[in-house]
Amino acid sequence: MPIATVNPATGETLETFDALGAEEVERRIAAADAAFRTHRTTSFADRARLMHRAADLLEEDQEDIARTLTTEMGKPVKQARAEVAKCAKAMRWYADRAERLLADEEPDAGDVKDSGASRAVVRYRPLGPVLAVMPWNFPLWQVIRFAAPALMAGNVGLLKHSSNVPRTALYLEDLFRRAGFPEGCFQTLLVGSSEIEKILRDPRIKAATLTGSEPAGRSVASVAGDDVKKTVLELGGSDPFVVMPSADLDRAVQTAVTARVQNAGQSCIAAKRFIVHTDVYDAFAERFTAGMKALKVGDPMDEDTEVGPLSSASGREGMEELVADAVEKGATVLCGGKRPEGLPDGGWYYEPTVLAGITPEMRVHHEETFGPVATLYRAENLDDAVRIANDTPFGLSSNVWTRDEAEVDRFVRDLEAGGVYVNGMTASHPAFPFGGVKRSGYGRELSGHGIREFCNITTVWHGA
Repeated sequence: MPIATVNPATGETLETFDALGAEEVERRIAAADAAFRTHRTTSFADRARLMHRAADLLEEDQEDIARTLTTEMGKPVKQARAEVAKCAKAMRWYADRAERLLADEEPDAGDVKDSGASRAVVRYRPLGPVLAVMPWNFPLWQVIRFAAPALMAGNVGLLKHSSNVPRTALYLEDLFRRAGFPEGCFQTLLVGSSEIEKILRDPRIKAATLTGSEPAGRSVASVAGDDVKKTVLELGGSDPFVVMPSADLDRAVQTAVTARVQNAGQSCIAAKRFIVHTDVYDAFAERFTAGMKALKVGDPMDEDTEVGPLSSASGREGMEELVADAVEKGATVLCGGKRPEGLPDGGWYYEPTVLAGITPEMRVHHEETFGPVATLYRAENLDDAVRIANDTPFGLSSNVWTRDEAEVDRFVRDLEAGGVYVNGMTASHPAFPFGGVKRSGYGRELSGHGIREFCNITTVWHGA
């Protein structure tokens, strides 16, 4: 895949980039290794000052970088601005809390005495250079939610970004440089995917984090496992959105539409499978379909656009194949299911789509729909809803709509997912751990759990 900025709204290639040669990759890894030796010894106060400066610069650049995101991967510009603001918020969150989150922990005094020690502490120490393999769908946020905690912990980062967002990748390197982080603390590697294994096997690279597809995660995990290196993986998702009879149906429908089409549906934590109790199924299906049909699809630079193009021609083709397979096997298209009319032929647009009558024989039942395609299921009761929700290889997050606390307890106990969002939409926030189970990956990003993922959790024991 060439490293290039291609506008998804038109299909036009705007700029191509040469991949870094072996000598330059080596220089950057060496710079990261050297930077870590000094960055790891700096104070939390010094790191926080630099991180706050980076957040300030990001906010000053908000309009320009938002338009870069929209140009490179097609998200509506209003959503791009929101992504920039979210990144600045997370940077400040870690700048203000990292020292407390990584403070020494003192074991129980009785346990210390029982061990024969005069004193003991658990200390969090940084690991070293971390390779981040990041995706295009949230090209700023996915990186910042790694970079902010990693840099605040004293690690340094090497970014291998998706090849279709090179301008964003280079901007991120420049952002941390302008903020005052020393050379080598955060660098972008403009290389193809074929170079990842060699970089990851370099002994100076101590760990890796990947957000992306399941095949990409398997590949990185395999290489890292062979070299016994720590990894965090956030892979695909096929999140259930369960609606029970006691739910506020108007709010559930409104949230369901947003949850399915934000970022043109290209989000691993987007609600994708809508599982509705039979008592409210017909009412929900009617209102949800109407909401999806009413969305404005168009130029992502237009302030009124709600759904922009998909990021690539192959992404749209994938949606078309999943829908065609479902229809061939008996699914009903309640709305959408085709390319919209009246938009540029070169743009990779697809209509918001609702499919009903889904069965396990259909690919869409088991595969992730990374686009504005929703699947509707009728559940006979709570047990049936849980069964359908868990009938997926993924387990990233989930949404549950009910005002019955006993039902909430059952869903929290039984849903196989890294998050359960009750009467609301799944969203990432720096205060809460983020990650999944099953084929959605392992490890956690964000919160105190995320900043500790790339730390050497060290026992310090002093004899009596």
